Amino acid sequence: MPADYHTHTPLCRHATGEPEAYIAAAKAAGLSEYGISDHAPARPEPFDDWRMEEAQLPDYYEWIARAREAAGDLPVRAGLECDWLPGCEPWIEDLSGRYDWDYLIGSVHYLGDWDFDNPKWLGRWAESDVEAVWSHYWKTYAEMARSRLFDILGHADLVKKFSHRPGGDLARFYEPAVAAIAGSGCAIELNTAGWHKPCAEAYPHPQFLGLACAAGIPLVISSDAHAPAEVARDFEQAIGWAKSAGYRETLLFEKRRRRHEEL
Repeated sequence: MPADYHTHTPLCRHATGEPEAYIAAAKAAGLSEYGISDHAPARPEPFDDWRMEEAQLPDYYEWIARAREAAGDLPVRAGLECDWLPGCEPWIEDLSGRYDWDYLIGSVHYLGDWDFDNPKWLGRWAESDVEAVWSHYWKTYAEMARSRLFDILGHADLVKKFSHRPGGDLARFYEPAVAAIAGSGCAIELNTAGWHKPCAEAYPHPQFLGLACAAGIPLVISSDAHAPAEVARDFEQAIGWAKSAGYRETLLFEKRRRRHEEL
């Protein structure tokens, strides 16, 4: 199985399980590598209730160390999932120097003060113009790509999580984002968690995947696991999606350098 680089720890306050259990699941799945990328702290604190705080970073390093100790010959890579927020660039640069990271994932969870994928605020969707929300989201996603601060860009069409989509051909949103990502050199992920959300569809949509492959954007496959049982979940189906879009290889990361792995 390909590497699974997008996984979480209980430090984010909405995941469960000990590092040894995640490693056991990664080994059982036959992963080539396992990566840990919990939600990075954000400033000012307290920022929200679904990420670790800055003071917990040493606990995170210890969690990674425990996972590596349990892993034996399975490579365990260290990362962070960082939120793209207005003016966050200096903070991301700061975080990137705090540890010997193997990769950083950039994600858009916020549009203004709204963490739009949080079930707590689901009612805001009923009050919103879906076309406008999508426009805002994809413009923000393209800005994140152009920053070149990240190795992997997370769950590209997370905005569809609760099945709110505008009408018509969604390529009008996808194509500018794909152009920005291709220009950045970043990889994207095929994130299987979407199959278990209201949208019942992995992130991103096959149309986006096809455009990304045609543009030469590299791909990783990720579970976004928040529990050991979710590690490598639906990877066989994801590999099928990736191959249907034209992908024949994925990436491995070490010390923020990449190499290719056949699918």
